Amino acid sequence: MDPAAFGLGGGRRRTPGLRREEVAQRANISPTWYSWLEQGRGGAPSADVLDRLAKGLMLTGPEREHLFILGLGRPPATHYARSDGVTPRLQRVLDALPRSPAIIKTATWDVVAWNAAAAALLTDYAKLPPEERNVLRLMFTNTRTRAAQDDWRTVARYVVSAFRADAARAGAGNEITRLVEELSRLSPEFEALWRENDVAGHADGLKRLRHPEHGLIELEFSMFGVDGRPDLGMLVYNPASAESARRIDVLMTEANRSLSV
Repeated sequence: MDPAAFGLGGGRRRTPGLRREEVAQRANISPTWYSWLEQGRGGAPSADVLDRLAKGLMLTGPEREHLFILGLGRPPATHYARSDGVTPRLQRVLDALPRSPAIIKTATWDVVAWNAAAAALLTDYAKLPPEERNVLRLMFTNTRTRAAQDDWRTVARYVVSAFRADAARAGAGNEITRLVEELSRLSPEFEALWRENDVAGHADGLKRLRHPEHGLIELEFSMFGVDGRPDLGMLVYNPASAESARRIDVLMTEANRSLSV
């Protein structure tokens, strides 16, 4: 590390980089305690100490995570940051899946990006106000979304338990409280499921949708994390059969035709 980048004088140094006392000063800890940390003495450092070291050394997100894994054996707690969209590069990833509906969701299950297949098969999110582009709100308060689920109760239970896990991981306290209160007021079924306190990790599985005109469409779903954005997840649905793929193609053709009219 270049001392000048931290506003420290250059001068002659026996070794390149910052001195121990300079690192300790930037992290607001004692030089002795910092020396013990380097030597592995004095027990494991607290998350607060590691966070101050990360800030003092101006570590990047991945560097900060690596520091926590070395010091505590786990990554740092994440802090929820509301997102209203994604980068153009991430949107291009979605658009590269022409017959696989895919969305990007936040820890509160707000849908912030989607591809054309998702708009044709799941929900045309562009026609909804941003505050209504939420998987939970749609699942529990939208009759059309509910009717499209082949097994609504199983899907609803999974969504609530996965939402609980996401919310805890992202630390979205106030956002979660407001959303849970709203949904509990609007849907007794959501309130009952939330009280069960079930937690589900993200996994892959099979989802069945019933389209009013094209019948049953079977999809294999997988959830992926977004590197550098622990508050975001990408949910991709691949057609589980040739017939389901054909029906998605028909829906896409119909959607494109309606746009050209």
